[in-house]
Amino acid sequence: MDSPARVAGTVRPGGRTARVRAAVLQAAQDELVEHGFHGLTMDQVAVRAGVGKTTLYRRWGSPAGLVTDLMVELAEQSSPHADTGSIEGDLRANAMAVVEAVNDGRLGATFQAMIAAATCDEQAAAALRAFYLRRIEEWAGVVELAVGRGELPPGTDATEVIRAVSAPLYYLLVVTREPVTAEAAERSVRRALAAAKAGAFIP
Repeated sequence: MDSPARVAGTVRPGGRTARVRAAVLQAAQDELVEHGFHGLTMDQVAVRAGVGKTTLYRRWGSPAGLVTDLMVELAEQSSPHADTGSIEGDLRANAMAVVEAVNDGRLGATFQAMIAAATCDEQAAAALRAFYLRRIEEWAGVVELAVGRGELPPGTDATEVIRAVSAPLYYLLVVTREPVTAEAAERSVRRALAAAKAGAFIP
């Protein structure tokens, strides 16, 4: 299966092509926020972006192609991992980044639409998976730094620590539909950090 970066429309262009891509992705996100994945149509995106339908079909192929490229763009726009000097501070920054993202009116709605789409569309699922894998890999760096400083035991699986921080927050968002709060983030950080220090994430 093609990775999102190889799907039609995801090669980063320049000049007018870049402006068209930016307008289309903004329009696609607007439609996702307002209507969800199943309400996303190429016709409406074309109207909203002010481009021809043939351009959309030629470069993106389908609504799934649009959201794939959108997730690539969001991943590229994401901030790099924190570097507070301590693993506790870094994990707290990671957890709060999740809280802020899912509670943002536009970004949170986009993620909700993508999560819903991923349950029934494999291309959307691949795009969402690639987005989160990229973010997990980025933040895994703070765990590797902590191992180097002696804060966590050697052999700690960095990606699993990051997953352990964010997983309870997404459980609240998607499964139990409860508020994702700073308090929830703090609990998640404390538990993941305690487990990591105890060696729970050493394969």
